[in-house]
Amino acid sequence: MRISRGLRAVALLLMLLAVSPGTYASGPLSGELEIRSAFVVIDHGVLLLNAHIQYPSNDLIRSTLQEGLTLDFDLDISITRHRRLWFNATELETTLRRELSYHAVTNRYVVRDEAGTEQESFPTLDAALDRLDRVEDLPILVQSQLHDVGPWEVAVRAGMRRGHMPAALRALVFWTDDWHRTSDWYTWILTL
Repeated sequence: MRISRGLRAVALLLMLLAVSPGTYASGPLSGELEIRSAFVVIDHGVLLLNAHIQYPSNDLIRSTLQEGLTLDFDLDISITRHRRLWFNATELETTLRRELSYHAVTNRYVVRDEAGTEQESFPTLDAALDRLDRVEDLPILVQSQLHDVGPWEVAVRAGMRRGHMPAALRALVFWTDDWHRTSDWYTWILTL
Protein backbone atom coordinates (compact mmCIF):
# COMPACT_ATOMS: atom_id res chain seq x y z
CA MET A 1 0.00 0.00 0.00
CA ARG A 2 2.81 2.42 0.83
CA ILE A 3 4.52 1.81 -2.48
CA SER A 4 1.49 2.83 -4.51
CA ARG A 5 1.13 6.07 -2.50
CA GLY A 6 4.79 6.82 -3.12
CA LEU A 7 4.39 6.15 -6.83
CA ARG A 8 1.36 8.45 -6.93
CA ALA A 9 3.34 11.19 -5.20
CA VAL A 10 6.19 10.80 -7.70
CA ALA A 11 3.73 10.83 -10.62
CA LEU A 12 2.06 13.98 -9.26
CA LEU A 13 5.42 15.69 -8.87
CA LEU A 14 6.41 14.79 -12.44
CA MET A 15 3.10 16.13 -13.76
CA LEU A 16 3.58 19.41 -11.89
CA LEU A 17 7.06 19.78 -13.32
CA ALA A 18 5.81 19.06 -16.84
CA VAL A 19 3.02 21.65 -16.72
CA SER A 20 5.27 24.66 -17.08
CA PRO A 21 8.77 23.61 -18.16
CA GLY A 22 9.98 27.05 -19.28
CA THR A 23 8.81 29.10 -16.32
CA TYR A 24 10.67 27.51 -13.40
CA ALA A 25 13.84 25.44 -13.34
CA SER A 26 16.36 24.14 -10.87
CA GLY A 27 20.06 24.80 -10.94
CA PRO A 28 22.05 28.01 -11.06
CA LEU A 29 19.41 29.88 -13.07
CA SER A 30 16.52 28.72 -10.89
CA GLY A 31 13.57 31.01 -10.52
CA GLU A 32 10.99 32.54 -12.76
CA LEU A 33 11.91 33.40 -16.36
CA GLU A 34 9.05 34.72 -18.46
CA ILE A 35 7.83 37.56 -20.63
CA ARG A 36 5.29 39.41 -18.48
CA SER A 37 4.04 41.73 -21.23
CA ALA A 38 5.08 42.98 -24.65
CA PHE A 39 3.63 45.27 -27.30
CA VAL A 40 4.61 47.29 -30.36
CA VAL A 41 3.84 50.95 -30.97
CA ILE A 42 4.37 52.83 -34.21
CA ASP A 43 6.07 56.21 -34.03
CA HIS A 44 6.69 58.08 -37.29
CA GLY A 45 6.62 54.84 -39.28
CA VAL A 46 9.01 52.95 -36.96
CA LEU A 47 7.87 49.90 -35.00
CA LEU A 48 9.04 50.22 -31.38
CA LEU A 49 9.07 47.20 -29.08
CA ASN A 50 8.24 47.46 -25.38
CA ALA A 51 8.56 44.42 -23.13
CA HIS A 52 8.62 43.51 -19.45
CA ILE A 53 10.61 40.37 -18.62
CA GLN A 54 10.99 38.50 -15.33
CA TYR A 55 14.54 37.16 -14.88
CA PRO A 56 15.60 34.89 -11.99
CA SER A 57 17.73 36.28 -9.19
CA ASN A 58 19.40 34.10 -6.56
CA ASP A 59 22.51 33.89 -4.40
CA LEU A 60 24.26 31.48 -6.79
CA ILE A 61 23.95 33.96 -9.66
CA ARG A 62 25.25 36.74 -7.41
CA SER A 63 28.25 34.72 -6.18
CA THR A 64 29.28 33.43 -9.61
CA LEU A 65 29.08 36.94 -11.07
CA GLN A 66 31.35 38.09 -8.24
CA GLU A 67 33.75 35.24 -9.13
CA GLY A 68 34.13 36.58 -12.67
CA LEU A 69 31.39 34.86 -14.70
CA THR A 70 29.33 36.99 -17.07
CA LEU A 71 25.72 36.32 -18.04
CA ASP A 72 24.30 36.99 -21.49
CA PHE A 73 20.67 38.07 -21.82
CA ASP A 74 18.99 37.57 -25.19
CA LEU A 75 15.62 38.78 -26.39
CA ASP A 76 14.58 37.01 -29.60
CA ILE A 77 12.10 38.95 -31.74
CA SER A 78 10.18 37.53 -34.69
CA ILE A 79 7.52 38.99 -36.97
CA THR A 80 5.77 36.66 -39.41
CA ARG A 81 2.90 37.07 -41.85
CA HIS A 82 0.43 34.21 -42.21
CA ARG A 83 -0.20 32.95 -45.73
CA ARG A 84 -3.09 30.71 -46.63
CA LEU A 85 -1.66 28.32 -49.18
CA TRP A 86 2.04 28.54 -48.43
CA PHE A 87 4.50 28.72 -45.54
CA ASN A 88 4.35 31.79 -43.32
CA ALA A 89 6.53 34.68 -44.46
CA THR A 90 9.17 35.86 -42.00
CA GLU A 91 9.35 39.65 -41.96
CA LEU A 92 11.88 39.96 -39.14
CA GLU A 93 14.10 37.74 -36.99
CA THR A 94 16.52 39.51 -34.70
CA THR A 95 18.00 39.25 -31.21
CA LEU A 96 18.74 41.97 -28.67
CA ARG A 97 21.86 40.84 -26.79
CA ARG A 98 23.07 42.29 -23.51
CA GLU A 99 25.70 41.22 -20.99
CA LEU A 100 25.77 41.41 -17.18
CA SER A 101 29.04 41.31 -15.27
CA TYR A 102 30.41 42.31 -11.90
CA HIS A 103 33.23 44.84 -11.51
CA ALA A 104 35.14 43.92 -8.35
CA VAL A 105 37.08 47.20 -8.01
CA THR A 106 33.98 49.42 -8.00
CA ASN A 107 31.74 46.76 -6.38
CA ARG A 108 29.07 47.34 -9.06
CA TYR A 109 27.14 45.30 -11.60
CA VAL A 110 27.65 46.37 -15.21
CA VAL A 111 25.16 45.99 -18.08
CA ARG A 112 26.55 46.30 -21.63
CA ASP A 113 24.93 46.08 -25.03
CA GLU A 114 26.20 43.62 -27.63
CA ALA A 115 28.50 46.11 -29.34
CA GLY A 116 29.91 47.34 -26.04
CA THR A 117 29.05 50.93 -26.92
CA GLU A 118 26.48 51.48 -24.15
CA GLN A 119 27.22 50.61 -20.55
CA GLU A 120 25.43 51.22 -17.26
CA SER A 121 26.50 50.28 -13.72
CA PHE A 122 24.31 49.43 -10.74
CA PRO A 123 24.99 49.01 -7.00
CA THR A 124 23.01 45.74 -6.67
CA LEU A 125 22.14 42.72 -8.77
CA ASP A 126 18.44 43.47 -8.36
CA ALA A 127 18.93 46.99 -9.75
CA ALA A 128 20.80 45.61 -12.76
CA LEU A 129 18.07 43.02 -13.37
CA ASP A 130 15.43 45.76 -13.08
CA ARG A 131 17.17 47.50 -15.97
CA LEU A 132 17.50 44.30 -18.00
CA ASP A 133 13.87 43.32 -17.55
CA ARG A 134 12.51 46.47 -19.21
CA VAL A 135 12.83 47.05 -22.94
CA GLU A 136 11.43 50.44 -23.87
CA ASP A 137 10.92 51.85 -27.35
CA LEU A 138 13.42 49.54 -29.06
CA PRO A 139 13.26 50.25 -32.82
CA ILE A 140 12.87 46.91 -34.58
CA LEU A 141 11.52 47.65 -38.05
CA VAL A 142 10.40 50.43 -40.37
CA GLN A 143 6.72 50.12 -41.25
CA SER A 144 7.47 50.25 -44.99
CA GLN A 145 9.53 47.03 -44.64
CA LEU A 146 6.37 45.05 -43.83
CA HIS A 147 5.20 43.37 -47.02
CA ASP A 148 1.57 43.19 -48.09
CA VAL A 149 -1.30 43.69 -45.73
CA GLY A 150 -1.28 42.15 -42.27
CA PRO A 151 -2.07 40.88 -39.83
CA TRP A 152 1.36 39.88 -38.57
CA GLU A 153 2.27 37.68 -35.64
CA VAL A 154 4.86 39.21 -33.31
CA ALA A 155 6.70 36.86 -30.96
CA VAL A 156 9.33 37.54 -28.30
CA ARG A 157 11.30 35.11 -26.14
CA ALA A 158 13.80 35.84 -23.36
CA GLY A 159 16.91 33.82 -22.67
CA MET A 160 19.82 33.72 -20.22
CA ARG A 161 23.08 31.91 -20.70
CA ARG A 162 26.58 31.71 -19.37
CA GLY A 163 28.95 34.17 -20.96
CA HIS A 164 32.66 34.61 -20.38
CA MET A 165 34.27 33.00 -17.36
CA PRO A 166 37.68 32.69 -15.75
CA ALA A 167 39.73 29.59 -16.55
CA ALA A 168 39.29 28.19 -13.02
CA LEU A 169 35.50 28.23 -13.36
CA ARG A 170 35.67 26.87 -16.91
CA ALA A 171 37.31 23.69 -15.60
CA LEU A 172 34.49 23.21 -13.08
CA VAL A 173 31.45 23.81 -15.27
CA PHE A 174 32.52 22.70 -18.77
CA TRP A 175 30.26 19.64 -18.66
CA THR A 176 27.04 21.25 -17.48
CA ASP A 177 24.29 22.92 -19.48
CA ASP A 178 22.54 24.37 -16.42
CA TRP A 179 23.62 27.85 -17.42
CA HIS A 180 21.22 28.21 -20.34
CA ARG A 181 17.48 28.91 -20.14
CA THR A 182 14.82 30.35 -22.40
CA SER A 183 11.28 31.41 -21.72
CA ASP A 184 8.23 30.41 -23.68
CA TRP A 185 7.33 32.53 -26.72
CA TYR A 186 5.02 35.47 -26.00
CA THR A 187 2.96 36.12 -29.13
CA TRP A 188 0.29 38.53 -30.29
CA ILE A 189 -1.28 39.72 -33.54
CA LEU A 190 -0.24 43.10 -34.96
CA THR A 191 -2.57 44.95 -37.32
CA LEU A 192 -1.88 48.36 -38.82
